[in-house]
Amino acid sequence: MSQAIFPHPEEANEDGILAMGGDLSVEMLCAAYSQGVFPWPHEGYPLLWFCPWERGILEFKDLHIARSLKKYAQKQKQWRFTINQNFSTVIQECAKVPRPGQDGTWINEEMILSYEKFHQAGFAHSLEVWEDNAIVGGVYGVLVQNVFSAESMFFKKTNASKWALWQLINYLQNLGLTWIDVQMLTPISKSFGAKLISQKEFLIKLHESQKRGLTHGISISPSSR
Repeated sequence: MSQAIFPHPEEANEDGILAMGGDLSVEMLCAAYSQGVFPWPHEGYPLLWFCPWERGILEFKDLHIARSLKKYAQKQKQWRFTINQNFSTVIQECAKVPRPGQDGTWINEEMILSYEKFHQAGFAHSLEVWEDNAIVGGVYGVLVQNVFSAESMFFKKTNASKWALWQLINYLQNLGLTWIDVQMLTPISKSFGAKLISQKEFLIKLHESQKRGLTHGISISPSSR
């Protein structure tokens, strides 16, 4: 599909909305993420596509792991993580997370079904945190053209989502990535060292990363450590 299906990101309005309508097909999602655009459904409106004037990113050189998290993780030796072992559970659990100031979630049924297809196509990925035989936390995101965009995470045990993000970053570093797109800052991403940069800076960073190319991709088959 042509990369010109979206307007130039600089045409986004003051709320970051770049386009309205379309669908959540694999082709549409690939085109969006490759241009630094992401969908963010709002009830009562056509599908909205965003490229905010300020973008949250986490550069791995700035990664900060709180001492308290390190100590807590040391006590949780029964925790283990897997990659892409249960994407469906992770995204559905993320959809249940309460959103401050919101009655519902942007991860609606259409998003879940579409991102499961995106996962099957090899672009959306999950990291699961296990305690015994139960998933107690996780994070999912999208890897398109050497840029990983973190979408959402959840926890059922204290610090499990933070540990998931930490392990995801370690995993991506081993693949050769040096940063991730977190879209918007949250208290957790800020605690890890995430920051806001301008849209222009983000797009430059996006295009520089796309030129590099991955020497190793994320396998869609289950793997663990």
